[in-house]
Amino acid sequence: MIEGLAISRRKTRQIHIGQLPVGGDAPVSVQTMTKTDTHDVGKTVGQINEASTLGCDIVRLAVVDESAARTLSEIRGEVTVPLVADIHFDHKLALLAIEAGVDGLRINPGNIGGVENVRELINAAKERKIAVRVGVNSGSLEKELLEKHGSATPEALVESALGHVKMIEDLGHDQIKISAKTTSVQDTLATYRLLSGKTDYPLHLGVTEAGTMVAGTARSCVAIGILLSEGIGDTIRVSLTDSSANEVLVGLELLRALGLREPGASVISCPTCGRVQVDVVRVAREVEHELARYYAESPDVAKPVVAVMGCVVNGPGEAREADIAVAGGKGKFALYVGGDQIATIPEADVVPAIIEQVRAFKI
Repeated sequence: MIEGLAISRRKTRQIHIGQLPVGGDAPVSVQTMTKTDTHDVGKTVGQINEASTLGCDIVRLAVVDESAARTLSEIRGEVTVPLVADIHFDHKLALLAIEAGVDGLRINPGNIGGVENVRELINAAKERKIAVRVGVNSGSLEKELLEKHGSATPEALVESALGHVKMIEDLGHDQIKISAKTTSVQDTLATYRLLSGKTDYPLHLGVTEAGTMVAGTARSCVAIGILLSEGIGDTIRVSLTDSSANEVLVGLELLRALGLREPGASVISCPTCGRVQVDVVRVAREVEHELARYYAESPDVAKPVVAVMGCVVNGPGEAREADIAVAGGKGKFALYVGGDQIATIPEADVVPAIIEQVRAFKI
C-alpha cells in the first residue's frame, strides 16, 4: 500500500478490461466517458488520447446507433487505452461493438430486449473474453422494483443489480463488474455498502449526474472517498458536467489523497487577492495540466513541489519551501529554484519556464 491512510481494501475477484486488471489486488482504476459525438472519429480519438495522457485507465463511449458502432474499429486502432462501449436498448449494437474490438461493455440487461438478446450478446462476450459492467441507476430502475420498494431505494438498486448479474452468470459468464449509481451521496453510500456485503464482483463507484465542476467534484469526492476509505471500490468515475480531462484529474487526485495512487503533480498556489497583478489561476491550472501529462508519460521522473504565488507577501517564503516557485509582480514572475531567484519571466512565458525547470530537476 502507498503511504497514506491505512485502507484495507475489500477482497474482490479480478477481471480484465483488455489487458487492465480490475479488482483483486489491482490498483483502483480511473475511468471517464467521452463527451464527443462518437460518429466524429477525429474529435473522439483526440479526447480519448488526452484522457490517456493524463493518466486515465479506461474510457467509455456512447454507442447510440449502428453507424456509431461501426466507427469503433477505427477508433480502437488509434488509441491504446481500454475502451468500453456503452449500450442501451439495442443488443445488436453490443454485437457490433464486440466485433469492432472493444475491451468491455456497459449494459443494463433490463433494457436490452429480453433474455434471448442478453444470451446472444453474452455468448459473444464470452467468446472474446470481454468483461461486462452491469450498470443500474436510480433513474432507470425496473417498474416492478419501483412498485415493490416504493422508490429507487438502495435495496431496490441492489436487487436490480444482483438480478442482472445472476442472469449473466446463468449464461456462463463471470467477467462482470457492477455499478449501482444514484444522485444522492447518502443513497450512494448505503447502496454500495449493501452491495459489497452481497457480492465479491469488482465494484465501479460513482455518483450519477453529480453536477458541474464544483458541485460534482464535492459530491463525488465525498461519496467515493468515504467508500474507498472503507475498502469498497475497484474502479471509479467522477461524473462531471465538464470535460473528460477534468474528470480524470479529479479522480486521480482523489485516489492520491487516499494514498491509493502514487503522488502526482504537487502544486501549491495562493488563493489570490487584490494585490495580484498576474493571472495566477490560469498559470496554476496550466502548470497542473502540463505536469499531469508529463508525469503520465514519464511516471518515474522526480516530482518536485511547485509553488505559484501571486505577489511578494508570501511568494518568497513559499519559494524557500518549494523546489521550484514563481512569485508574481506586474505582468511578470520571479522564478526560484531551490530557494534562489534565478530569473524574471514575462507572464506569457512562465508556464513553459516552470515545466523546463521541472524536467531538469534532480533529487
